[in-house]
Amino acid sequence: MLLVMNKNATQGEIDDVIKAIEELSYTARPIPGGERVSIGILNNKGPVDGALFLGMPGVKDAIPVTKPYKLVSREFKPEGTIVTVGDVKVGNSNIAIIAGPCAIESEDQALTIARSVKAAGANMFRGGAFKPRTSPYSFQGLGKDGLTILEKVREDTGLPVVTEVLDLQTFDMVEETADLIQIGTICPEIVPSG
Repeated sequence: MLLVMNKNATQGEIDDVIKAIEELSYTARPIPGGERVSIGILNNKGPVDGALFLGMPGVKDAIPVTKPYKLVSREFKPEGTIVTVGDVKVGNSNIAIIAGPCAIESEDQALTIARSVKAAGANMFRGGAFKPRTSPYSFQGLGKDGLTILEKVREDTGLPVVTEVLDLQTFDMVEETADLIQIGTICPEIVPSG
């Protein structure tokens, strides 16, 4: 259920609707918009009766949301999501082209490839500083030195950089460098379950 508040709804009216939702053991998710606030009702096991809220001050409309993925449905959020990575906008009609080597092996290699992918139209550079391997004798990536090279790529080309994080021990280090973080498939402690 999505409750749409009137344009002139007061914060007190919005708070009262949130309280009424929570008293029914649902979760209220306020969604501020350009002209009005909407409130999504989550964690309901079945249909929610909109009439419970339509008589409340400030409520304009109650829209049933029938999609299983409410938070990403157009009923819940009709406008497109745009994510900004560096100066690159992704979403709606903005398409991201992310390209680069599997692994950062040297500064020369990374800069050469970054300049080439930028010339070809890519708007983000991806290279692995840390590499998951089944054998400890295989190349594991340059690690921190690879992150330093990624910073040089960003400085030289202006491209935002994307790299993978494999574990919690290196997460902070990767986060300081990367404009966008790819979560490694062998890193279950970072990815929420369910």
